[in-house]
Amino acid sequence: MIIWLNGAYGAGKTTTAGELVPLLPGARLFDAEQVGYMLGHVEGLPELGDFQHWPPWRHLVVETASQLLRYVGGTLVVTQTVLVRQYWEEIRDGLERAGVPVRHFVLHSDPAVLAGRIRGDALENRDWRLEHLDEYREALAWLREEASIVDTTHLGPGEAAGVVAEQAGEPPR
Repeated sequence: MIIWLNGAYGAGKTTTAGELVPLLPGARLFDAEQVGYMLGHVEGLPELGDFQHWPPWRHLVVETASQLLRYVGGTLVVTQTVLVRQYWEEIRDGLERAGVPVRHFVLHSDPAVLAGRIRGDALENRDWRLEHLDEYREALAWLREEASIVDTTHLGPGEAAGVVAEQAGEPPR
């Protein structure tokens, strides 16, 4: 299966995934952003501001994830913010057609707490992540329909990973 960790840029998806993988036998991390970086080296792709806007990115994420699962089995923990509903539906439907079950989680916290965490982060792209918080807030309405929300306002990454691990074993909502 795939456990997809979604949420605002800077929500702690990668850190939580690092805590989650050891909790799940046979789990591996798959950073779908790497597919975007791979495509970024191709000359002639339109400048769209985000690799997710390239249809090949969405298709290749589905194909890569499903091929990886066929090859190594187990669980893939995917970290990737997807805030465009159409893009999520393409990915979800593609994985479904490939016979891959997906548990979709959104790591969410109080907006002030999230902004404070981003400001305190050592990464260089703090301003960029802060600028995209409104986009995340707008996407929350449909994300609540599509995913299990894990409120991380008062949780550290290890605790959030424990919640995801526990809920991943339950039937999807």
